[in-house]
Amino acid sequence: MTLTRPVAVLVLVALAGLIPLLGPATALHGTGEARAPGAGGIALLRTVLFAALCIPVGELFVNRLARSVPGAEAGPWGVPRSWSPFAAAAGFVAALGLASVVATGNLVPDALSDIDVGGLYASRDGKLALLEVNAFLVAWLCAVSARPVTQVWPLAAVIVAEALRAHPATEHTPLTGSGLTLVHLTCAALWAGGLLHALRTLRLWRGRQGTEAGAALLGRYARVAAVLLAAITATGVWSSLRRMPPETVLEQLTATAYGRALLAKVLLVAAVAALALWARRRLRRAADPLTACVPARAEVVVLGLVVAVSGLLTALPVPIRW
Repeated sequence: MTLTRPVAVLVLVALAGLIPLLGPATALHGTGEARAPGAGGIALLRTVLFAALCIPVGELFVNRLARSVPGAEAGPWGVPRSWSPFAAAAGFVAALGLASVVATGNLVPDALSDIDVGGLYASRDGKLALLEVNAFLVAWLCAVSARPVTQVWPLAAVIVAEALRAHPATEHTPLTGSGLTLVHLTCAALWAGGLLHALRTLRLWRGRQGTEAGAALLGRYARVAAVLLAAITATGVWSSLRRMPPETVLEQLTATAYGRALLAKVLLVAAVAALALWARRRLRRAADPLTACVPARAEVVVLGLVVAVSGLLTALPVPIRW
C-alpha cells in the first residue's frame, strides 16, 4: 500500500510525458504540414516549464486561502512540505534547454559549440528565454529563503515572458494576444497548481482531525476555481478564434495539427469541468464533504494531461500565417 501511490504517480508522469514526445508526429500525420526539428523535445520542455510554474503558484494561492480558514492559524494542522524548490529547479533546467534551442536559431544543438549564448541578447526571443532562465533561478532562491512568498515576482516574470513569446511582433495585434495568454496562463496555473496543493493540504489536515477546516478550505478553493474556469474558457475561446476564424474552425480542428491538439485540449478541459462539478456537488450535499476529494483527485490527473497537451500546442505550427 505504501508503494502504490508513488508507483501510480510515476506511471502517470511517464504517460503524460509521452504526450509531448509522441504528440507532434501523431498530430501532424496526414495534414501535409512540416514538422519542426526536435518538436517532441521542445514540447516536453514546455510541459515541464508549465508544470514547474503551476506548482509554486498553486502553493502560494492555497496557502493564502488556508490562512483565511477559521482556526487554521491557531490549529495544529500546518501545511505540507513545499515542492516549490524542486519545481523551480525543474523549471530552470527546462528554460535553459529552451534557451539553448533559441541560441542555435531554433534548432536542436548537436554540441555545446553550436550554442551562441551571446546571440540571445540580439533577438526578442533570446531575451525572453534568458528572462525565464533567470526568473526560475531567482524563484528557487526565494523558495529556499525565509520568505518564500517572494516567489510571486519571478513567477510573474515567467508568465509575462511566456505571454510575450507566444505572440511575436509580426502577429496582428500582438499585445491583445499577449494579454489573453497572460490571463489564461495565470488562471490555469492557479487552478491546476492550486487543486494539487489543496488536496495535499487536505490529506495532512484530515490526518490531524481537521475535517471541518478541510471542507472549508476546499469550499473556498471551489468558489475561486469557478471564476478561474470562466476566465480560462473565455480567454481560450478568444485566443483560438484569433488564430482560427469562425468560418474555418470546424475544418481546422481536424485538418491541422494545431486544431487536433486544441480539440484534444478542449475535450480534456470539458472532462475537468465535469469532475469539478461532481466534486462541488459532493462538497455541498454529501454527509462527509471530504468525499469530494475522490473526483478532485481525478481532476488533478486530467489537469496534468491538459498541461501536457498545452506543451504540445506550443511545438506545433500555428494554422494561420500572419
